[in-house]
Amino acid sequence: MTLAVDIEATFTADGADAFHVAADFEVDPGETVVILGPSGSGKTLLLETVAGFHDHEGTVEHDGLVLSDRPPEGRDFAFVFQDYALFPHMTVTENVEFGQRYREADANPEALLADLGVADLTDRYPPTLSGGEAQRVALARALAVEPTVLLLDEPLSSLDVPTRQSLRADLQDVLAGVTSIYVTHDRTTARALADRIVVMNDGQVVQTGTPEDVFERPASPLVARFTGSNVVPISALSDRASLLDGDRDATHLTVRPEAVELGAHDPDLTGTVERVTREDATSRVTVAVEGVPEPITVFSVDPPAPGTTVSLGFPPERVATCRA
Repeated sequence: MTLAVDIEATFTADGADAFHVAADFEVDPGETVVILGPSGSGKTLLLETVAGFHDHEGTVEHDGLVLSDRPPEGRDFAFVFQDYALFPHMTVTENVEFGQRYREADANPEALLADLGVADLTDRYPPTLSGGEAQRVALARALAVEPTVLLLDEPLSSLDVPTRQSLRADLQDVLAGVTSIYVTHDRTTARALADRIVVMNDGQVVQTGTPEDVFERPASPLVARFTGSNVVPISALSDRASLLDGDRDATHLTVRPEAVELGAHDPDLTGTVERVTREDATSRVTVAVEGVPEPITVFSVDPPAPGTTVSLGFPPERVATCRA
């Protein structure tokens, strides 16, 4: 039951230029496709258009059935909103049961709440819930109608870090085997949940691939920067042709911060440590290199002090090339 999306839509608002969204991708049965991109890239508009909230050109097709002219309630999808959208006057159980009034489903609301770790909240009302509790209830409500496709709009974005990490782990179990599209700007969440990633910028899809494809082999400097890779102009490398992997038309190479070798014996670049920032079990080291417009980021458990001159090595197997 493949979901095929091939749509274009134009959105206008008072005093603003028209914003055009175009996307063409498929979601295989049981697959989680993550739409990843910066704020304002059109991710939510795309998801809402797939759900049927906006008019569009092209088609949304599921299991060979064209749904483009159907309203949201006729698409057999479920939508998890960023702000939860729970009914404040209903109890948790009543919220979860609500969709079953209009769609036949055998899912047990109490069992869903138990699976999500909030079985003790059944008689509570949404205004009394924490953000993490409310999001778990919203997930249970979406799953209660047994949707053919689950659509999730940045459900973790407003949560504190520990709650986000906990719910992210729960989502790995919840989404296993569920055909779903998940929108986020958070690359950690994308990497953790996605079977495939669709990267968007300015309303357009700029790369599609597995998490390894997108993070290790970004298609452009833009994708590389957004996913956290270092971007180095080829012109900054004098005699490192072996790193270019035969792509003589490449303009930049990219390499993950965790792959850069600090203190390499045969360095590709040399620079000066600008800043050291502690991040949990490691440190983020920022190195300024002459001829490279953007500082190089390296992770180190034993970082050098700011002002230190350091050598940087790029393992050829972790280097990718791209074109501006």
